[in-house]
Amino acid sequence: MSHSDMSRVRDLIDGATSVTVLTGAGISTESGIPDYRGPDGAWTKDPDSAKYVDIDFYVNDPDIRRRAWIRRSEHPAWTVEPNDAHHALVRLEAAGRLRGLITQNIDGLHQKAGSAADKVLELHGNLFGVVCLQCDDVTTMRSALDRVAAGEPDPACLQCGGMLKSTTIFFGQNLDPTVLRASAEAAADCEVFVAIGTSLTVHPAAGLVGVAVEAGAQVVICNAQATPYDSVAHTVIREPIGQALPAIIP
Repeated sequence: MSHSDMSRVRDLIDGATSVTVLTGAGISTESGIPDYRGPDGAWTKDPDSAKYVDIDFYVNDPDIRRRAWIRRSEHPAWTVEPNDAHHALVRLEAAGRLRGLITQNIDGLHQKAGSAADKVLELHGNLFGVVCLQCDDVTTMRSALDRVAAGEPDPACLQCGGMLKSTTIFFGQNLDPTVLRASAEAAADCEVFVAIGTSLTVHPAAGLVGVAVEAGAQVVICNAQATPYDSVAHTVIREPIGQALPAIIP
């Protein structure tokens, strides 16, 4: 993309009073968290890794659960830091123009960068909580991982003995209807909709682009690979996200 094209997108965002943003795994790769479907993605390299976030495999295979707890303890989200793209979105919020920050990510990096918790809509939940599948009791991931480290390979709920999983949405589970409703409202109520680092292949998240288009918003897509929605976008940006976002957000 030419400098003039980048300036045009910057002017578009700078002139908008209401911007809604959707982020996917691509915004966090420069922080050191691999994406899923990219050329070097976790699922591209090891298709079996998707089983750890499939509710049927998880519930029915104790070995999958034991390995899932180990993977949670080793997840880079515990140690990595937000990058320039995350910080650019904090500036957009500080300028009073961020309508909503919808994310497919579970890494908490938007909040760590300084985005207000009530602005961040986590479509797929987050890594930092644990929920019982039987009684719905919610506790912290850290407390569960401490139990794993102490010798419990598959810790059970301390309230009812039920099965525990992370507060992330697995394949086979429904999204939180409250979060989904708020996300759709944010997509329908903005002048500019920016999709960042997402393949736009997973629904209902991908469908938010269509909601924004139907409502009359200008769409900007910033992603390394082509997406099914490129044809409806006002602008498509292929530059690295950590460089592109600071350039288009004043």
